[in-house]
Amino acid sequence: MVEIDETASNLLEKLSTILEKPYNAIALGGGLAFVLLLLYHLSYLGGGYFGPFLTFLHVVSGVTWIGLLYYFNLVQIPVMPNIPADLKPAIGKYIAPEALFWFRWSALATVVTGLIVFSTSSAVHNLTIITGGILGLVMAFNVWFIIWPNQKKVLGLVAAGDDEKAKAARLAMLTSRANFVLSIPMLYCMVTARLLVG
Repeated sequence: MVEIDETASNLLEKLSTILEKPYNAIALGGGLAFVLLLLYHLSYLGGGYFGPFLTFLHVVSGVTWIGLLYYFNLVQIPVMPNIPADLKPAIGKYIAPEALFWFRWSALATVVTGLIVFSTSSAVHNLTIITGGILGLVMAFNVWFIIWPNQKKVLGLVAAGDDEKAKAARLAMLTSRANFVLSIPMLYCMVTARLLVG
């Protein structure tokens, strides 16, 4: 085990200037995906390739969005009551705004790329994918028109009294939990739409 740790440490330290910055890491991942495109799919570039490429962007956006939804519902919300009061402001000032930035914009990117993919001839069109799309649209609506406006009050980005902040926090939490519930059938629909007929 020590040898594995040393080998991994040596390799990762060589990449540390890239891996330490998230945007550099995203660029590295994108560059590796581009190399795979050149190696495996160069002959497909042209008219028929953009449907699969947009599907890829849809999946990456969706993984980011739903991953953060699961982080909020399985980690941050349940742990917040146990965090000492003097540490809670750090969550609201540093972690939550950044997480909510990626959360809302990945939701929008998922919807936009999903609608583009759905409108292409390469998309599967059946009741399952339509149901998944509707659930995704409801969830994205919740993100932009309920969760985010209320989180702005909670985080102090817009003026709100203590009672209003408490009500906003509860509504944002319950809406996030509703999205968590909806994500399960939505993901079922998205995964099975190409695999099962109906």
